[in-house]
Amino acid sequence: MVETLPTEMIGIRIREPGGPEVLVPETMPVPRPGAGELAIRVAAAGVNRPDVLQRKGGYPPPPGASELPGLEVAGTVVARGTGTRRFDVGDTVCALLAGGGYAEYCTVPEPQVLPVPRGLSMIEAAALPETFFTVWTNLFERGRLASGEWLLVHGGSSGIGTTAIQLARAFGARVLTTVGNAEKARACRELGAERAILYREEDFVAVAEEVTDGRGVDVILDMVGGDYVPRNLRALALEGRLVQIAWLGGSKISADFARLMLRRLTWTGSTLRPRSVEEKGRIARALEEKVWPLLERGEVRPVIHRRFPLEEAAAAHALMESSRHIGKLLLVTRYGAGLESGTDRNGASFGGPSA
Repeated sequence: MVETLPTEMIGIRIREPGGPEVLVPETMPVPRPGAGELAIRVAAAGVNRPDVLQRKGGYPPPPGASELPGLEVAGTVVARGTGTRRFDVGDTVCALLAGGGYAEYCTVPEPQVLPVPRGLSMIEAAALPETFFTVWTNLFERGRLASGEWLLVHGGSSGIGTTAIQLARAFGARVLTTVGNAEKARACRELGAERAILYREEDFVAVAEEVTDGRGVDVILDMVGGDYVPRNLRALALEGRLVQIAWLGGSKISADFARLMLRRLTWTGSTLRPRSVEEKGRIARALEEKVWPLLERGEVRPVIHRRFPLEEAAAAHALMESSRHIGKLLLVTRYGAGLESGTDRNGASFGGPSA
């Protein structure tokens, strides 16, 4: 069934490819759920690196997806399309999207929707889907990280990094990470990393060898690429796995790949956005079974650096590109602003009466 929805909402349009300033709030029609979809009144949306890439013109949404940026939201179900079964109007949920999260309302296939974990607010839950889906499928499914193994996470203070550190520790792995400064190093150690490597001052290959008594690490989660690739191969143990999830340092590389054969290494990677609804639904069910209990027991928590009003998406992107943040950045709608108040990780206040 489809409930009565407003006709208009505020959404963030990409005016043209470019810098953060091309993100502009506009009044636009509220989307209606199709068959198998839910409509969500958005409380908050996560800001992620793929959103930045889309804004610059390098990551177009898949066919049929909203042209608005935004790959994860949390909020309240306000309408159901035909064929939906699990969630009812009024349920509080979080969801992985193919696009459209930077808005007051969005639609999403029901298999990509999860309940808000008990003990978390809707605002906190908006920080979960994109990073937790990405880390779970890449680190534990493709990377086969197991208890007792060593993991090296590049960019440990990012949303992906803070999630990977916590989940790896929760499942019994030991964690190294690379970071840019002492503050980020301290934050990563507090989350469970045994060693935070200052990549501007230290050689992560040498540190990995030292910490593991010359053995090397079992799994590397890398979003850098570029000249990190040959160094990653040197840092891996026999039968090690390198999992590539982004190319911030460039995807065109030159290296001696004989080590792949000699050390029986695996180099794999994946993207999440183009996957089918069925594949995303399978990951969602695995998260609900394996990870949601950790969140509900407080063993793992989303690290939120700062919340911005939805209309200040440009400022959120500018902060993300500066790399001064630790953890996630969120955009909060007028609806979401009335649900939670408090202080961000960096001490800024948020929330208040909704408009």
